[in-house]
Amino acid sequence: MQVATQILGLVVVVLVVTGIARRLDWSPPLLLVGVGVGVSFIPGVPGYELDPELVLVGLLPPLLYASAIRTSLVEIRANKTPIGLLSVGLVVFTTLAVGLVTWTVIPGLPLAAGFALGAVVAPPDAVAATAVARRVGMPRRLVRILEGESLLNDAAALVALRTAIAAIAGAVTMWEVGLDFLVAAVGGVLVGGLIGWGASLLRKRILDPVLDTAWSFVVPFAAYLVAEAAHGSGVLAVVVAGLIIGQQTPRMSSGPSRLASRVNWQTIQFLLENAVFLLIGLQLRRIVQEVADSDLSGASIAVICACVLAATILARVAWMFATALGRRVLPSSWVLPWSYSAVLAWAGMRGVVTLAAAFVLPANTPERGVLVLAAFVVVAGTLVLQGTTLPRLVRRLDLPAPDPGEDALQAAALLHDMTRAGLERLEKVRTDSDPEDVIARLKDKQVYRSDSAWERLGAGSSLDETPSAAYRRLRREMLDAEREVMLDARDRATVDDEVLRHVLQTLDIEESMLEPSEQAPQDTGRELRTPANTAGSCEHLANAGDATSEATGCEDCLREGTTWVHLRLCLECGHVGCCDSSPERHASKHFHDTRHPVMRSYEPGENWRWCFVDRLVG
Repeated sequence: MQVATQILGLVVVVLVVTGIARRLDWSPPLLLVGVGVGVSFIPGVPGYELDPELVLVGLLPPLLYASAIRTSLVEIRANKTPIGLLSVGLVVFTTLAVGLVTWTVIPGLPLAAGFALGAVVAPPDAVAATAVARRVGMPRRLVRILEGESLLNDAAALVALRTAIAAIAGAVTMWEVGLDFLVAAVGGVLVGGLIGWGASLLRKRILDPVLDTAWSFVVPFAAYLVAEAAHGSGVLAVVVAGLIIGQQTPRMSSGPSRLASRVNWQTIQFLLENAVFLLIGLQLRRIVQEVADSDLSGASIAVICACVLAATILARVAWMFATALGRRVLPSSWVLPWSYSAVLAWAGMRGVVTLAAAFVLPANTPERGVLVLAAFVVVAGTLVLQGTTLPRLVRRLDLPAPDPGEDALQAAALLHDMTRAGLERLEKVRTDSDPEDVIARLKDKQVYRSDSAWERLGAGSSLDETPSAAYRRLRREMLDAEREVMLDARDRATVDDEVLRHVLQTLDIEESMLEPSEQAPQDTGRELRTPANTAGSCEHLANAGDATSEATGCEDCLREGTTWVHLRLCLECGHVGCCDSSPERHASKHFHDTRHPVMRSYEPGENWRWCFVDRLVG
């Protein structure tokens, strides 16, 4: 009963503190650590001991898996060089640099023990960094690099730690160190690949969302345990398995299974990530008690901790500075813009892996208590120093935040292509016996989804509410009325409960398919053009004219007395017409009448173009 009460208390504190942090726009990890430190010294609060096996086997695999299944292999490949330099090169560099500093400042400490602490503090925790990144609008490429680094650096650091611990117990050669790294890496990749592909084949045959989600919970633990049993890297196995399954999920699972799995894993990730930071703070009292047994003075311990913290931070800064200078001699794909390097250099907050790894140090390690305290200072110090100043650095460098307008344009272009493919497939598979009203409903639903995406663009609509927004509002009202009837039948016990559950699930699925009512992207002060990775090219776009117009609205709508949603400008003759989301679709009618192929958005701040012939955004 006491354990259950403590777990409930942890969860409640996590939820309350995280909610407060979000409300005040503070860093949740930093606030949770601070609350944990304060609570740990309250009389009567039990001392929490963070079992390293619990973290490394119980918490780390699901956390890594939850991140891996949401990480794109395409993004990993696109940023493989900076991710590799950070997750492997920087980990090794930090291990050596911090190890030498620790060996220097602690009298009589074996060099292997110094390297062990270096491996402990080497891997940053991307949870805190990405939380800041999303809050301040950091460029997505930086976020992807931080996430990719966090997926792979734990494996390199834990292998380095294992080697250092072996060196504390007895001498090891460089050959043995290299062989240990090779076996761990190859074993982890092979095991992760086998389990990832095996789980993908298995889950492809499972249609029940509950069973499918339950099997997904098995994968990270199976990958970790099998890899460790084979002397490979369990962390790397979990990451590889997660990346494979994440890539295969759209093809192997049904829509309901993906929805159920996504919600469950997001919930698990939220609770584990935040509970871990609270537990980090709760460790301080126990760490201080262990340090009390050291022969070193308080002043010496403070100096040691400060030196380790400084070495950890400066090692990352030096590494990123060196790679930035490498721009002159290395291929361009190896280096990042200096502003990106500056942010990455300062985004080195440490987290749960560092503290858990510190407790893995053997009991006979010289000055173990001081080393564990130094690891805690690195975690808390980086969260405070870097976590609180990283937002200001991002704003000071004026890095381009993700543009909601570009996102909306990419989504609209993609959905347009998907809609066209769906309609073409419909024309191929339909038969003469298929009811025309069914075909019409299918086409209307496809067009509605595409139109809804296009309506998010532009700010010059003459309508207070776009057609798609009106549809969502009215359909939600209808669903509410339908649900009331269903609940009334439940309360009167006139329908079997199993039937009610099935009907409610049908309503919930339809409601989840209604897009949220989103406003048009706010003006960022930048002209909206088609992103390079989305822009198409054809002879019509390449040879399009540059006609202009002084029109204040759709010329045909103004003449006919109708309304428009958004406006389009013909680059051949300068005619201004309304988009296909508008009731009269005058831009399309103008193309069919004149065969002028290219039009441009006539909305304020937008300069993207569309080819009617090749159906490309350019």
